[in-house]
Amino acid sequence: MVKRFDEDATRGARALQIWQILVGKSHNRQTMTYGELAKLLGFKGAGTLAHMLGHIFIYCRQNDLPPLTALVVNHETGLPGEGLTGVDLNHAREEVFAFDWYGIWPPTVEELEYAYKHRAQSETEESA
Repeated sequence: MVKRFDEDATRGARALQIWQILVGKSHNRQTMTYGELAKLLGFKGAGTLAHMLGHIFIYCRQNDLPPLTALVVNHETGLPGEGLTGVDLNHAREEVFAFDWYGIWPPTVEELEYAYKHRAQSETEESA
C-alpha cells in the first residue's frame, strides 16, 4: 500500500525525504533554496525546515559525513542558514558534491531521529 507524506509525518520522516532530495542535488552538483525545498515538500513557507534539516546535519556530523545540508541556501545570499557555522562553506559544498552518497545506505527515520535527539550529548563529547 502506498503511503503519502502528510501533516502527520514525523520530522524524522520528512528529514529522510529531504535526504533523498539533497542526494540527488549533490549528484547533479546543484544547490536549492529553502523556498524551493519547502515548495517541493508542499509546505507553505521555508520556516518549517530548520528541525528537519537539523536531523540531517547532526546525523552527518555524528557519522563523519560531509554536511549534506550545505546544499540548501538562502535565495538572497546564496548561503546556507546559521546552523552551518564555523566551516568553509565552499569547501563543505565541494565535499558534499564529491562524496559518493549512492555508495552508502541512507539513514533510517529512526537513525535520523536518534541523532537529533542525542545531539546535545554528542556536542558535549566533541567539546571535551
